Amino acid sequence: MSSYRPLRDGWTVTRADPPDSPALPAVVPGCVHTDLLAAGIIPDPYLDANEDTLGWIGRTDWIYRTGFDWAPGGAERTDLVCAGLDTVATLTVNGAELGRTANMHRSYRFDLRPHLRPGANELSIRFDSAHRYAEALRDTLGDRPGAYPEPFNFIRKMACNFGWDWGPRLVTAGIWRPIGLHAWGTARLDQVRPLATVAGDDGRVVLHIGLERAGDAPVTVAATVAGETVRTTVPPGEHTATLQLRIPGVRRWWPRGHGSQPRYDAEVVLADAAGRPLDRWRRRIGFRSVRLDTTPDADGTPFTIVVNDRPVSVRGFNWIPDDCFPHRVDRARYATRLRQAAAAGANCLRVWGGGRYESEDFYDLADELGILVQQDFLFACAAYPEEEPIAGEVAAEAREQVVALAHHPSLVLWTGNNENIWGHADWDWAPRLDGRTWGAGYYFEVLPRIVAELDPTRPYWPGSPYSGRADLHPNDPAHGSTHIWDVWNTHDYTHYASYRPRFVAEFGFQGPPAYATLARAVRPPFEPGSAALRQRQKAEDGTGKLRRGLAGHLPEPAGFDDWHWATQLNQARAVQFGVEHLRALHPLCTGAIVWQLNDCWPVISWAAVDGDGRRKPLWYAVRRAFAERLLTVQAAPDGLDLVAVNDTGADWSGLLAVTRVTFAGDPKASVTLEFAVAPRAAVRLRLPDEVGRPDDPATELLTVSGGGATRHHFFAEDVALALPDPRYDTRITTTGTGLELTVTAGTLLRDLALFPDRLDPSSTVDDMMVTLLPGDSATFRVDTTEPLDPTALTAPPVLRCVNDLRARP
Repeated sequence: MSSYRPLRDGWTVTRADPPDSPALPAVVPGCVHTDLLAAGIIPDPYLDANEDTLGWIGRTDWIYRTGFDWAPGGAERTDLVCAGLDTVATLTVNGAELGRTANMHRSYRFDLRPHLRPGANELSIRFDSAHRYAEALRDTLGDRPGAYPEPFNFIRKMACNFGWDWGPRLVTAGIWRPIGLHAWGTARLDQVRPLATVAGDDGRVVLHIGLERAGDAPVTVAATVAGETVRTTVPPGEHTATLQLRIPGVRRWWPRGHGSQPRYDAEVVLADAAGRPLDRWRRRIGFRSVRLDTTPDADGTPFTIVVNDRPVSVRGFNWIPDDCFPHRVDRARYATRLRQAAAAGANCLRVWGGGRYESEDFYDLADELGILVQQDFLFACAAYPEEEPIAGEVAAEAREQVVALAHHPSLVLWTGNNENIWGHADWDWAPRLDGRTWGAGYYFEVLPRIVAELDPTRPYWPGSPYSGRADLHPNDPAHGSTHIWDVWNTHDYTHYASYRPRFVAEFGFQGPPAYATLARAVRPPFEPGSAALRQRQKAEDGTGKLRRGLAGHLPEPAGFDDWHWATQLNQARAVQFGVEHLRALHPLCTGAIVWQLNDCWPVISWAAVDGDGRRKPLWYAVRRAFAERLLTVQAAPDGLDLVAVNDTGADWSGLLAVTRVTFAGDPKASVTLEFAVAPRAAVRLRLPDEVGRPDDPATELLTVSGGGATRHHFFAEDVALALPDPRYDTRITTTGTGLELTVTAGTLLRDLALFPDRLDPSSTVDDMMVTLLPGDSATFRVDTTEPLDPTALTAPPVLRCVNDLRARP
């Protein structure tokens, strides 16, 4: 049997120039930045303005070294296996060059035997500056336009390392995934590509197996799935085999909310002619069918993901790298983040094309949780050259990743790029390209050909957004997938209501991180426009857009605390407004993927979960808007509609009490509506004018109760409302995990929210943005390990509502 020996210990890192630079201890997997941080050479790049002083790291060449012992043995081959090198690397053993790499997104294997010596051996990996490499290639191939003045499109590396409108510029280098020695003989499993499908009650697995040989002896390959086994002999000289298994009575894998997520153990064993095991491959696979329905209809071109012949209404988030230093993202951190997505009601994550192919843990957890994954190939917001050496790297990378992810039932769509087809059409690229290539050959030829060859069980779509036809604008909302970014950039969030799209793969609105996250990352003062807050705002005119986004909705903030509360609230409301509008369009619109779930560092951004993992008010608003059963009040041309959306497998029916009340809680009019919604459907009910038209929009609201929920609808924006000064009573009860705070309203309280992280950074709260009429109560459950000051807990800036934005001087 082959053996694997990880190379984790004894590493050092040093600057390549000058040659006598001191060697520092290095952690592998890791990167230069975290090694320099651990050695005390640099400050934390995530704090204050430290990022601005660390650009030299990405323009420096670095050398990683370690030693290992080796003794001649029975193995015919000893290989160095590199799961991930970042990025421009030259590898040597005992002074002999093994090879060179220039792709962060590929793995590499090198035959060491010609270079090994008994006893001590030295391995050295030199990482040349990714920045300089990309700039040199740009000079050779000719410049290409991109969203930022950095050469990220000239190197196969995590693009957002070069900075983004939510991320810092920290150009990394290092051994970012495991590295080790693989000793083997006769043959090894070079590739196992399982394609699982279903037909009726039966599952079918076709396993395409590739071998690398050290000799020419016959070998056997046996595959076992769900207790069914099949084997074959691979004769001398052959390097491939295909095995097929039928699994009777298979249980199908479903997205969350549609069924369970059963998976089956799959194993492939390679053995020699005597039956001795040589190599083994193990994974867990799921059985389901998936297709993308884009059959034209009267409204345009749909974009509907169909799993097991059932259309899925996608409720999701966009995913970016969870850390600029990806080796720090372990399974526990992935589990926390994906469970936050699931707890918010999401059934889909789109892995954005400016990041990375995530680790096996990410996709395994998505399989487990029933979260669909739309995976971008890694191209984002720029024109990419189609010449060598980039072209060869792209093809090799795509082939490796399609095979690596083939066993995951959660992966339902490959997408060619993020916004590049749109950029070519709309962002004035043509004059700057001057006839040069820009990536079209990848998106329309290379990538679809690779997916069709290696994984025909999954659909491919050329880009996000993309309308599906060359004669249509690539971001036409009526066709295919679309991104909505005029809201945030130029338009108020109420503009979402003008859209009737088929599938929205990106839309969002900015807001600051939690107070505790901000307070850890930067030094005060935190006043709007201060240097501390400007350093955490990477978007073009982001501060101005936040300010303008409040206009017409909320009062001008009086200071930092009000600014922080108002901008977080406005972010939450904007996205909730957009999600509910899109879901109310069902079945016309079959997807709403919010930009974005997570952050890679502490920053003002579009994320629902900030860079320290804290849930922003947006998260709670999305949870409400992503409810499987949703009641939402939507504007209609001549009044108001009540839309009931039922994304469950059971009928939903009952009575709804709709009441128009004053802010004092006095009813003005009331009706009872009967509703019935079939599974996976929506119904629209016109509200009678007696409840849908107020006598005084400034002092009245609508309440809708029934169907397991209560919703409130205000007839005007807060700046036009006569909200009362807030009055309430509170009661604090100690629990086993912290406390419960019960608030009883003495007046109307709009969007009551609690921020216990201002008192204990480790604390969390179960709900936010609860509206109470006079006499109503709400209980907030706080998990905390610290005693919280009752006076501070029950007053601003910890306990907030919209009313106190107007009541405070």
